[in-house]
Amino acid sequence: MTRLSVLPLTRFDSPDDTTAPAPPEERGVARDAVRMLVVTGQGVAHAHFRDLPAYLAPGDLVVVNNSATLAAEFDARAGARGPVVVHAAGRLDDGTWVVELRTPPDASRAVLDAAVGEVLDLPAGGRLTLLAPYPRDGSSPTGSGNRLWRAAVSGPRQLEQHLVRYGRPIAYGYLDRSYPLSAYQTVFASRPGSAEMPSAARPFSPELVTRLVATGIGVAAVTLHTGVSSQEAGEAPQPEWFEVSATVARLVNATRAGGGRVVAVGTTVTRALESAVDEGSGELTARSGWTTRVVSREDPPRTVDGLVTGWHNPEASHLLLVEAVAGRELTQRAYDEAARGGYLWHEFGDSALLLPDRPGAAGLGSGHDPR
Repeated sequence: MTRLSVLPLTRFDSPDDTTAPAPPEERGVARDAVRMLVVTGQGVAHAHFRDLPAYLAPGDLVVVNNSATLAAEFDARAGARGPVVVHAAGRLDDGTWVVELRTPPDASRAVLDAAVGEVLDLPAGGRLTLLAPYPRDGSSPTGSGNRLWRAAVSGPRQLEQHLVRYGRPIAYGYLDRSYPLSAYQTVFASRPGSAEMPSAARPFSPELVTRLVATGIGVAAVTLHTGVSSQEAGEAPQPEWFEVSATVARLVNATRAGGGRVVAVGTTVTRALESAVDEGSGELTARSGWTTRVVSREDPPRTVDGLVTGWHNPEASHLLLVEAVAGRELTQRAYDEAARGGYLWHEFGDSALLLPDRPGAAGLGSGHDPR
């Protein structure tokens, strides 16, 4: 597996006791009423997500991910190994799939001793054959210790069809029960392809989007189809398919030229935008394809000025990106405050708005704390 050259510097205790066990609606909270911690160079404010327009300014641009979530988890049987849970992390250009094997029944741990040529039997006669570790990066020939695999699909239906018939949303053991695929879609979801929900945008509601636009704050969409987020500590994110249109590139460049802030909603949007930066001019260009870009302190963002994000586990590659956008001190301040305040972690949890100081940019929006 590919390792990160640097690790996050932010330190905090693993939030096992503050993980959101269910979607906010199941807890009696509206999508846009989850808590939002706002952290800037001037201070910290405790708000709710629906208050987002109060902390931005006319001329800012909010960029979201329009990828829709697949029902990418399903059961299979691997010969003598017996039952396994499979996570379909994405379809490659040659028709093979990237998959991850996990332990049944709740996918709590990765299976790391699979081997080249191992066959997984699917319901109704389908098969997955493990071809090679993914990506190829010096793993042992047997694949021992490898988490992700490139797999060939055979049988009466394509894997996409299998997911529709037998799939369920990828979930881990911290949820209190299973939830339908609709719970894993954002209001922007229009292009199916993500193995896991681009969850930073989940708290948006149509009413909130309307208020943003009505106050002069732009909203634009890019696409990045997420892989699986179950990386081990220090493991780099896998390659992911993205698209930044010419229209969005013009909007981002015009926003920056006019002194506005480009606020990425999530690490997926940040990765997509930064993968489309022209190395010569530093401006955004229309671009699509597979990205291996890892935004970090060593390779910081050139287009993104602020970040809307959920809360990530210690040493996760997502946290490295957060530090690159917000800076180490602001990120540490955010996580310290979130831990003290009992903010909820993971895909159905609370949010953060991180706005580091930028010369010439607006400050804390209206400066109003709408608690």
